[in-house]
Amino acid sequence: MESKVKIDRGGRLVIPANFRKALGIESGDDVVLQLKDDSIRVITIQEAVQQAQERVRKYIPASVSLSDELIAERRKEAKNE
Repeated sequence: MESKVKIDRGGRLVIPANFRKALGIESGDDVVLQLKDDSIRVITIQEAVQQAQERVRKYIPASVSLSDELIAERRKEAKNE
């Protein structure tokens, strides 16, 4: 999908309705802009979270639960207070 749009004086651009619909973006939603290889990429917050999780996942063994470790750590800290 491709579309030509203009940038207004304030630096704003309008994302065409068919693009917003395809991404599930509605008026007022937050999005993330990524500058990559001389291009701007607009992604949803959900996609940004998924990308971050994928980057971190390769450093965490499958047998490790970060949430369980965090809870155990917090409980230990609470006992020491």
